[in-house]
Amino acid sequence: MIKVLIVDDEILVQVGIKSMLNQAGANLQVCGTAGNGQAALQLIAAHSPDIVITDIKMPVMDGLELARICQQKYGNGGPAFIILTSYEDFQMAKKALTYQVCDYLIKLELTPEALLTSINRALKKRQPAKEQDAEDTLSVHPFYDKFFISLLHNLFESEEQFALQSKDLKLDFHYAGYVCCYGEIIGAQADTLPAEQQLSLFTSSLSMIRELVIKYMPCYSLSLDMRHFALLFCYETLPQGTVPEENNEPEYAGEISNILAHISATLLNYYNVCLRCGIGSLVNTPFQASDSYQYARQAYQETTLENPTAFLGLPARSDSHQAFNIGIFKNDLCKAFAEYDSEILQQTITAIDELFSAHPHYFVQALDAACNILYLSISMLPDGEAVVSEIFKDTPTGYRSVYMQSTVEQVIGWLDSFGDKLSAFFEEKRKDYKNHTVLNVKKYINGHIREKLSLNEVASIFSISPSYLSQLFSKYNDTGFNEYINICKVSESKRLLADGNLKVYEVADMLGFESAFYFSKVFKKIEGISPTEYLNAQYV
Repeated sequence: MIKVLIVDDEILVQVGIKSMLNQAGANLQVCGTAGNGQAALQLIAAHSPDIVITDIKMPVMDGLELARICQQKYGNGGPAFIILTSYEDFQMAKKALTYQVCDYLIKLELTPEALLTSINRALKKRQPAKEQDAEDTLSVHPFYDKFFISLLHNLFESEEQFALQSKDLKLDFHYAGYVCCYGEIIGAQADTLPAEQQLSLFTSSLSMIRELVIKYMPCYSLSLDMRHFALLFCYETLPQGTVPEENNEPEYAGEISNILAHISATLLNYYNVCLRCGIGSLVNTPFQASDSYQYARQAYQETTLENPTAFLGLPARSDSHQAFNIGIFKNDLCKAFAEYDSEILQQTITAIDELFSAHPHYFVQALDAACNILYLSISMLPDGEAVVSEIFKDTPTGYRSVYMQSTVEQVIGWLDSFGDKLSAFFEEKRKDYKNHTVLNVKKYINGHIREKLSLNEVASIFSISPSYLSQLFSKYNDTGFNEYINICKVSESKRLLADGNLKVYEVADMLGFESAFYFSKVFKKIEGISPTEYLNAQYV
């Protein structure tokens, strides 16, 4: 049972939150209520709640002072805090960044669903580091960010690979249309903050963007780096006015522009940051999302602080403003990042260098190409943000130094330097990459043991070729790929049979065998006896 403490000086708010927690239908128990932070401290000591939901402004002791004292007294072992705020409380909410507050909720927009989402997020952050590491280790499928970076850059080898990975991540792509946006979080004072506070500020801002945008329509979001992001809006029915007429933007672009304006206004109230976003074209399938993303990045170049959203329409206005299509190098880049292949990485960067050296006036495209290599590194490498930050640790502006380059020659120099350091990282990681891949595949197999598993499908999930996966398994495992699957399935079947409630044919069906006869044949080959003989032996 998850214990929740509610702290608010308004009785009606306490009652409202209790009601929402009941509606959420989760394993939640309100262990107490308090009207101020001082009274809450006594209840925290008495009941050790998992979550504290507290107003930011209260008499005697406010919510921030309560969070600060608990942080000092309990450290990471104390309750997770969710702060209830109003639009005018920006300065206080900003201060809470230093107290490791897990989330902020706007009182006027609070719903049972939003509250439950916030609680789940807070509980995950509250997990001990070892438990989080264990949970992350078990997540052997390609990460969410890696999936979307592949989608937006057209890096999937086939629609089948896209379908397998989206299914594994439980992502829904049964929509009528998609529009991609490319944006940046702008903060006038952000550059003056210490690096840790900058990270907290932009992480919190992106979290708020994600929460607010889905209130308007289904949308997937992707963090590209600390300040840049992509949004993929999903239309359940095609919007009216999808084609611009007489240089006017289509209706969907205006609709998305209004959504982004509302979100930007909320961010300004809370964190003193705002948005600049380019809006892409409407496409009919997720596999065309990369086209929309190209136009969104191109449109972004036209934005200013005075005109923070832009839609260029089709076709592009001029060649000099076209975004660079990194997808032309997709096969090499996928292999380089998947296998830590420094040689392929260097060859790709050299090819990009030569391309722009021959076109020195294509600065926007050159910068876009360098940024895409940066985004791929952050999203496709485990702990990519930390890896890239370490590479640029001696640069005052970190990896954001890419945005300080002002000529094609400077961009090429930045990309060469980054490529050299990234290649050195690849060389170091490649030593244990192959065995690590096999370990992850084995974890995936054990996590999906009741499904039909084939070499081709599992290879697609991990973005490597079937023949290469087969070779790795033979070299770094005691058995081959198919034999390992059978061993795992038989092991699971023994557990199911031992329960005594299932027939042999039922177990065979549950584990994805084509027939009970084939299951029995595999079982006997591995165990030396048939499933029936194994069952009989259990009752002797």
